[in-house]
Amino acid sequence: MVLHPTSLDGKTLEGGGQLLRLAVSLSALTYLPINIYDIRANRAPRKASQPAGGLKAAHLAAVEWLARATQADTEGMVKGSRQLDFRPLQPTHHIPKKQIQPTVWQDIYDGSRLIRRETAIHLDSPGSICLILQAILPYLLFHSPDVMKNAEGATEVDQKVNSVTLRVTINGGTNVSRSPSIEYISQVLIPLLVDKVGIPPIMTQIITRGWSTGRADVGAVQFDLMPFACGSKLAEFHFTDRGEVTRMHVSILAADAAARSTLRKKVIERLLATRPDVEILFPVDEDTKNGARLYLLVVAETSNGYRLGRDCLWERKSNPSMLETVTNAVTKDLEEELQRGGCVDEFMQDQLVVFQGLAEGRSVIDSGKDMHATLHTETARWVAEQLLSLKFNKRGSCEGCGFEVGEDFLDRKQTERAVQDASNEFEDLKIS
Repeated sequence: MVLHPTSLDGKTLEGGGQLLRLAVSLSALTYLPINIYDIRANRAPRKASQPAGGLKAAHLAAVEWLARATQADTEGMVKGSRQLDFRPLQPTHHIPKKQIQPTVWQDIYDGSRLIRRETAIHLDSPGSICLILQAILPYLLFHSPDVMKNAEGATEVDQKVNSVTLRVTINGGTNVSRSPSIEYISQVLIPLLVDKVGIPPIMTQIITRGWSTGRADVGAVQFDLMPFACGSKLAEFHFTDRGEVTRMHVSILAADAAARSTLRKKVIERLLATRPDVEILFPVDEDTKNGARLYLLVVAETSNGYRLGRDCLWERKSNPSMLETVTNAVTKDLEEELQRGGCVDEFMQDQLVVFQGLAEGRSVIDSGKDMHATLHTETARWVAEQLLSLKFNKRGSCEGCGFEVGEDFLDRKQTERAVQDASNEFEDLKIS
């Protein structure tokens, strides 16, 4: 049975890059072919003479990497394209193993022992490194790199490759407008994924910073991770009972020591005004060496191990009140977030959807009182429902598909389709 591509309208709900990233990510992982049209159609062009939407360089970098990793057959994989066909190569014993090996990895040996696999993604502009990671992370974690079917159709796994560290270096922006910063990823997202969702540890190293403010600079970040073992599944997870706020982690990036000292004092004053007993830590205090670059992140850590963050990247001209403005915005927004009582901040909601969808069982996330799903979250849920045959309820939980690392998910979908078609034929016979 030929499984036709799932067609996705790129202007659905949020209608931006997230729909594209998640759809291609799940297609690469499951081998399900997709077609996306009207890509990013809800994004207005920077200039009236330019068309709306389409693939930008950062989107293209993630799509191209996943296409190479899966040896996908693609159409429309060019900058500015508003349509993309993405059809990953299906694993089959009819093709010699060496011919279907992913071309994105370089194997690193210590003598005869394979110790690491390395890959790199390069951007010539400070497009968001973190959004590229978001697009490829499910594939990195859940894809067994050398799973084959032998002549009898049984699964074979190259354990030598399946049990080594993956090192991914991404060039682009670490602190970029309208994108999660590398500080947010390393202090909020990754700790929650590791400690609360149950993914293997991810080590992050900033090689150089990349900024979209001030002079545009391209940076680089190195991520080291161990994928899930072949045959394993992600268990359901529950984000409930947040606990009390015990620590605040404050990361300050500003142009000189005087500005950072002033910002530190202002943040301490604001935090202690509402939470006098909280411990305040400063994991990052860094000179940006550019007066146009100012960034602040405050992360609340709770007694039950949850983390919620709020940040601000200054994007206007420097002025005497900007330190006060940034401090007030971040501390006010974070306190309002904490008052809702949820286990995640609003920017974390959508980043957990893919893991809810892939897990086995019903995962639950408490986003707090009166906190509805963001448009990004609704979009992510819609994509997961289309490709993984899920259904999220009004409270944001779903019964995951129970994805097994190394499984032939396409075969599962084809079997489901055949069963559904047979059931429909039987109902038609009953009616006639």
